Amino acid sequence: MPEARPPYPPFTRETALRKVQAAEDAWNTRDPHRVAAAYTPDSTWRNRDTFLRGREEIITFLTRKWERELDYALRKSLWGFHENRIAVRFQYECHDTTGQWWRSYGNEMWEFDEHGLMRRREASINDVAITETDRRIHGPRTEDEHEVELPLR
Repeated sequence: MPEARPPYPPFTRETALRKVQAAEDAWNTRDPHRVAAAYTPDSTWRNRDTFLRGREEIITFLTRKWERELDYALRKSLWGFHENRIAVRFQYECHDTTGQWWRSYGNEMWEFDEHGLMRRREASINDVAITETDRRIHGPRTEDEHEVELPLR
């Protein structure tokens, strides 16, 4: 039996929201193996200016990412969906080894196979330096915060 990661396409608003929240929850673990398991073995990624193919490259990329993006905390919001595709906007905050805090704003386009695994991910991301007192994302989202809209600024 092939790997499966429900919910499956075609997506409804409810299932697309569940898929987005599941992705947010997984990324907030900062566990590269857990995150990579949601992608097809030959998944293709564009993350900023980096192009990846397959779970092993995803694991290597995420391991390096979370070695330099400390105390990483993420929020994702559903932007739109159609059949087997979902568009997401997101923000995350982290600090580097010097203690400088960053807020990163981004958009992702996701495409899924029939088993609910993501086979394609394209992410465009911009970073803004912030002070620690400007932080607004402190760890994983609590259940009562699900579907709370992200402020633009």
